[in-house]
Amino acid sequence: MTNSTGGGVPSWLNSVAHHTVADPRRFDSVLDRRAPKGAIARQAAVLVLFGGPIESDPLMAGGLPASADVLLTQRASTMRQHSGQVAFPGGASDPGDEGPIATALREAQEETGLDPSGVRPVAVLEEIFIPPSGFDVTPVVAYWERPSAVGVVNPAEAERVARVPLHMLIDPRNRFQVRHPAGFQGPAFAVDGMLVWGFTAGILAALIATSGWEQDWDTRDIRDLQTVLAELDVDNLTGVPGDQAADR
Repeated sequence: MTNSTGGGVPSWLNSVAHHTVADPRRFDSVLDRRAPKGAIARQAAVLVLFGGPIESDPLMAGGLPASADVLLTQRASTMRQHSGQVAFPGGASDPGDEGPIATALREAQEETGLDPSGVRPVAVLEEIFIPPSGFDVTPVVAYWERPSAVGVVNPAEAERVARVPLHMLIDPRNRFQVRHPAGFQGPAFAVDGMLVWGFTAGILAALIATSGWEQDWDTRDIRDLQTVLAELDVDNLTGVPGDQAADR
Protein backbone atom coordinates (compact mmCIF):
# COMPACT_ATOMS: atom_id res chain seq x y z
CA MET A 1 0.00 0.00 0.00
CA THR A 2 1.26 3.46 -0.89
CA ASN A 3 0.57 6.38 1.43
CA SER A 4 -0.49 9.36 -0.66
CA THR A 5 -1.60 11.73 2.04
CA GLY A 6 -0.82 15.35 2.60
CA GLY A 7 -2.44 17.62 5.14
CA GLY A 8 -6.14 17.84 5.74
CA VAL A 9 -6.88 14.13 6.08
CA PRO A 10 -9.34 13.46 8.92
CA SER A 11 -8.12 11.39 11.84
CA TRP A 12 -10.93 8.90 11.30
CA LEU A 13 -9.15 7.87 8.08
CA ASN A 14 -5.70 7.63 9.67
CA SER A 15 -5.77 3.84 10.00
CA VAL A 16 -6.45 3.49 6.29
CA ALA A 17 -3.78 6.04 5.40
CA HIS A 18 -0.94 4.74 7.54
CA HIS A 19 -1.30 1.00 8.09
CA THR A 20 -0.61 -1.77 5.59
CA VAL A 21 -3.23 -3.83 7.41
CA ALA A 22 -5.61 -2.08 5.01
CA ASP A 23 -4.58 -4.63 2.38
CA PRO A 24 -8.04 -6.07 1.53
CA ARG A 25 -6.59 -9.48 0.68
CA ARG A 26 -6.41 -10.20 4.41
CA PHE A 27 -10.19 -10.10 4.65
CA ASP A 28 -11.46 -11.77 1.49
CA SER A 29 -9.67 -14.51 -0.42
CA VAL A 30 -11.56 -13.53 -3.57
CA LEU A 31 -9.52 -10.32 -3.53
CA ASP A 32 -6.21 -12.17 -3.25
CA ARG A 33 -5.80 -12.65 -6.97
CA ARG A 34 -2.99 -11.93 -9.37
CA ALA A 35 -2.95 -12.23 -13.13
CA PRO A 36 -1.84 -15.69 -14.33
CA LYS A 37 1.84 -16.01 -15.09
CA GLY A 38 2.53 -14.77 -18.59
CA ALA A 39 -0.83 -13.04 -18.90
CA ILE A 40 -0.94 -9.38 -19.84
CA ALA A 41 -3.56 -7.76 -17.66
CA ARG A 42 -5.09 -4.42 -18.53
CA GLN A 43 -4.70 -1.68 -15.94
CA ALA A 44 -7.64 -0.04 -14.19
CA ALA A 45 -8.36 1.91 -11.02
CA VAL A 46 -11.36 2.66 -8.83
CA LEU A 47 -11.97 5.58 -6.49
CA VAL A 48 -12.97 4.64 -2.94
CA LEU A 49 -14.17 8.10 -1.96
CA PHE A 50 -15.12 8.85 1.65
CA GLY A 51 -16.97 12.04 2.54
CA GLY A 52 -17.76 13.64 5.87
CA PRO A 53 -16.56 16.30 8.30
CA ILE A 54 -12.88 16.41 9.13
CA GLU A 55 -13.71 16.35 12.85
CA SER A 56 -13.96 12.92 14.46
CA ASP A 57 -16.84 11.88 16.68
CA PRO A 58 -15.30 10.75 20.00
CA LEU A 59 -18.45 8.82 20.86
CA MET A 60 -18.27 6.58 17.78
CA ALA A 61 -15.97 3.63 17.06
CA GLY A 62 -12.90 4.81 15.21
CA GLY A 63 -14.11 8.40 15.57
CA LEU A 64 -16.39 7.97 12.56
CA PRO A 65 -18.70 10.98 12.09
CA ALA A 66 -22.40 10.14 11.88
CA SER A 67 -22.67 11.84 8.47
CA ALA A 68 -19.68 10.09 6.84
CA ASP A 69 -20.42 8.36 3.54
CA VAL A 70 -18.87 6.59 0.55
CA LEU A 71 -19.58 7.15 -3.14
CA LEU A 72 -21.01 4.18 -5.03
CA THR A 73 -22.47 3.68 -8.48
CA GLN A 74 -24.72 1.09 -10.03
CA ARG A 75 -23.39 0.09 -13.40
CA ALA A 76 -25.73 0.15 -16.37
CA SER A 77 -27.51 -3.12 -17.05
CA THR A 78 -26.49 -2.85 -20.70
CA MET A 79 -22.74 -2.96 -20.01
CA ARG A 80 -20.83 -5.98 -21.28
CA GLN A 81 -18.83 -6.51 -18.08
CA HIS A 82 -20.31 -6.55 -14.55
CA SER A 83 -23.66 -5.24 -15.79
CA GLY A 84 -25.86 -3.82 -13.04
CA GLN A 85 -23.22 -4.28 -10.37
CA VAL A 86 -22.87 -1.86 -7.47
CA ALA A 87 -19.33 -0.54 -7.69
CA PHE A 88 -16.90 2.23 -6.96
CA PRO A 89 -16.52 4.73 -9.80
CA GLY A 90 -13.54 3.84 -11.96
CA GLY A 91 -12.38 2.17 -15.12
CA ALA A 92 -9.55 1.41 -17.50
CA SER A 93 -6.35 3.42 -17.65
CA ASP A 94 -5.76 5.72 -20.59
CA PRO A 95 -2.28 6.17 -22.11
CA GLY A 96 -2.18 9.75 -20.83
CA ASP A 97 -2.92 8.83 -17.20
CA GLU A 98 -0.03 9.36 -14.83
CA GLY A 99 -0.74 6.38 -12.62
CA PRO A 100 -3.79 4.92 -10.85
CA ILE A 101 -4.71 8.11 -8.99
CA ALA A 102 -5.10 9.97 -12.27
CA THR A 103 -7.12 7.09 -13.72
CA ALA A 104 -9.45 6.88 -10.72
CA LEU A 105 -10.09 10.63 -10.65
CA ARG A 106 -10.65 10.91 -14.39
CA GLU A 107 -13.04 7.97 -14.49
CA ALA A 108 -14.94 9.18 -11.43
CA GLN A 109 -15.37 12.59 -13.01
CA GLU A 110 -16.62 11.03 -16.25
CA GLU A 111 -19.07 8.74 -14.43
CA THR A 112 -20.40 11.00 -11.68
CA GLY A 113 -19.49 14.58 -12.61
CA LEU A 114 -17.50 15.15 -9.42
CA ASP A 115 -14.88 17.90 -9.30
CA PRO A 116 -11.54 16.09 -8.83
CA SER A 117 -9.92 19.22 -7.38
CA GLY A 118 -11.94 18.64 -4.20
CA VAL A 119 -10.65 15.09 -3.74
CA ARG A 120 -7.57 14.33 -1.63
CA PRO A 121 -5.98 10.88 -2.23
CA VAL A 122 -5.29 9.02 1.01
CA ALA A 123 -3.80 5.67 -0.01
CA VAL A 124 -3.21 3.45 -3.03
CA LEU A 125 -3.92 -0.22 -2.27
CA GLU A 126 -2.42 -3.28 -3.94
CA GLU A 127 -3.82 -4.13 -7.37
CA ILE A 128 -6.33 -6.97 -7.62
CA PHE A 129 -6.91 -9.11 -10.70
CA ILE A 130 -10.50 -9.41 -11.94
CA PRO A 131 -10.75 -12.54 -14.15
CA PRO A 132 -13.94 -11.80 -16.13
CA SER A 133 -12.62 -8.50 -17.47
CA GLY A 134 -8.89 -9.28 -17.37
CA PHE A 135 -8.09 -6.10 -15.44
CA ASP A 136 -5.59 -5.47 -12.67
CA VAL A 137 -7.63 -3.02 -10.59
CA THR A 138 -5.94 -0.59 -8.18
CA PRO A 139 -8.20 0.83 -5.44
CA VAL A 140 -7.43 4.48 -4.67
CA VAL A 141 -8.75 5.56 -1.27
CA ALA A 142 -9.53 9.27 -1.01
CA TYR A 143 -11.15 11.91 1.19
CA TRP A 144 -13.77 14.22 -0.27
CA GLU A 145 -12.31 17.45 1.07
CA ARG A 146 -14.62 19.75 -0.90
CA PRO A 147 -17.69 17.79 -2.01
CA SER A 148 -19.29 18.67 -5.33
CA ALA A 149 -22.56 17.71 -6.94
CA VAL A 150 -22.66 14.20 -8.40
CA GLY A 151 -25.15 12.24 -10.46
CA VAL A 152 -25.48 10.01 -13.49
CA VAL A 153 -23.54 11.56 -16.36
CA ASN A 154 -23.83 8.82 -18.96
CA PRO A 155 -26.75 6.38 -18.56
CA ALA A 156 -24.86 3.93 -20.78
CA GLU A 157 -22.27 3.57 -18.00
CA ALA A 158 -24.19 4.09 -14.75
CA GLU A 159 -27.83 3.86 -13.73
CA ARG A 160 -27.36 5.34 -10.28
CA VAL A 161 -24.85 7.38 -8.27
CA ALA A 162 -25.27 7.39 -4.49
CA ARG A 163 -23.52 8.73 -1.41
CA VAL A 164 -24.16 5.82 0.94
CA PRO A 165 -23.95 6.58 4.69
CA LEU A 166 -21.22 4.52 6.32
CA HIS A 167 -23.36 3.90 9.39
CA MET A 168 -25.69 1.90 7.13
CA LEU A 169 -22.84 -0.25 5.87
CA ILE A 170 -21.56 -0.81 9.40
CA ASP A 171 -24.97 -1.71 10.85
CA PRO A 172 -24.84 -5.46 11.65
CA ARG A 173 -28.42 -5.83 10.41
CA ASN A 174 -27.25 -4.94 6.90
CA ARG A 175 -24.31 -7.34 6.78
CA PHE A 176 -24.02 -11.00 5.83
CA GLN A 177 -22.03 -13.22 3.49
CA VAL A 178 -23.07 -14.55 0.11
CA ARG A 179 -22.05 -17.80 -1.52
CA HIS A 180 -21.70 -17.81 -5.29
CA PRO A 181 -22.71 -20.90 -7.32
CA ALA A 182 -19.04 -21.25 -8.31
CA GLY A 183 -18.24 -21.91 -4.65
CA PHE A 184 -16.60 -18.75 -3.36
CA GLN A 185 -18.15 -16.68 -0.61
CA GLY A 186 -17.53 -13.21 0.69
CA PRO A 187 -19.01 -10.24 2.52
CA ALA A 188 -22.14 -8.46 1.36
CA PHE A 189 -24.15 -5.39 2.35
CA ALA A 190 -27.83 -4.63 1.79
CA VAL A 191 -28.04 -0.84 1.98
CA ASP A 192 -29.94 2.05 0.46
CA GLY A 193 -31.82 -0.24 -1.91
CA MET A 194 -28.63 -1.87 -3.17
CA LEU A 195 -26.95 -5.25 -2.78
CA VAL A 196 -23.19 -4.78 -2.57
CA TRP A 197 -21.04 -7.90 -2.93
CA GLY A 198 -17.92 -9.24 -4.65
CA PHE A 199 -14.96 -6.92 -5.24
CA THR A 200 -16.68 -3.78 -3.91
CA ALA A 201 -17.97 -5.43 -0.74
CA GLY A 202 -14.57 -6.99 -0.08
CA ILE A 203 -12.84 -3.62 -0.27
CA LEU A 204 -15.45 -2.00 1.97
CA ALA A 205 -15.30 -4.81 4.53
CA ALA A 206 -11.51 -4.57 4.67
CA LEU A 207 -11.48 -0.82 5.17
CA ILE A 208 -14.27 -0.91 7.75
CA ALA A 209 -12.34 -3.51 9.76
CA THR A 210 -9.03 -1.68 9.38
CA SER A 211 -10.42 1.68 10.42
CA GLY A 212 -11.86 0.53 13.72
CA TRP A 213 -15.43 1.41 12.67
CA GLU A 214 -16.67 -2.16 12.63
CA GLN A 215 -19.45 -3.47 14.85
CA ASP A 216 -19.81 -7.16 15.62
CA TRP A 217 -21.90 -8.87 12.97
CA ASP A 218 -22.91 -12.46 12.31
CA THR A 219 -20.29 -13.86 9.93
CA ARG A 220 -22.12 -17.19 10.11
CA ASP A 221 -25.05 -15.67 8.22
CA ILE A 222 -24.18 -17.08 4.80
CA ARG A 223 -26.80 -16.74 2.09
CA ASP A 224 -27.03 -18.14 -1.40
CA LEU A 225 -26.32 -15.31 -3.82
CA GLN A 226 -28.92 -16.32 -6.38
CA THR A 227 -31.55 -16.63 -3.65
CA VAL A 228 -30.75 -13.17 -2.32
CA LEU A 229 -30.96 -11.74 -5.82
CA ALA A 230 -34.27 -13.48 -6.46
CA GLU A 231 -35.70 -12.04 -3.26
CA LEU A 232 -34.91 -8.47 -4.20
CA ASP A 233 -37.99 -6.31 -4.71
CA VAL A 234 -37.24 -5.00 -8.20
CA ASP A 235 -39.86 -2.27 -7.83
CA ASN A 236 -38.09 -0.74 -4.84
CA LEU A 237 -34.50 -1.97 -4.94
CA THR A 238 -31.87 -1.23 -7.55
CA GLY A 239 -29.99 -4.37 -6.47
CA VAL A 240 -27.76 -6.41 -8.71
CA PRO A 241 -29.20 -8.31 -11.69
CA GLY A 242 -28.70 -12.03 -11.71
CA ASP A 243 -26.61 -11.89 -14.89
CA GLN A 244 -23.83 -10.31 -12.81
CA ALA A 245 -22.89 -13.85 -11.82
CA ALA A 246 -21.84 -14.62 -15.37
CA ASP A 247 -19.45 -11.67 -15.31
CA ARG A 248 -17.94 -12.41 -11.91
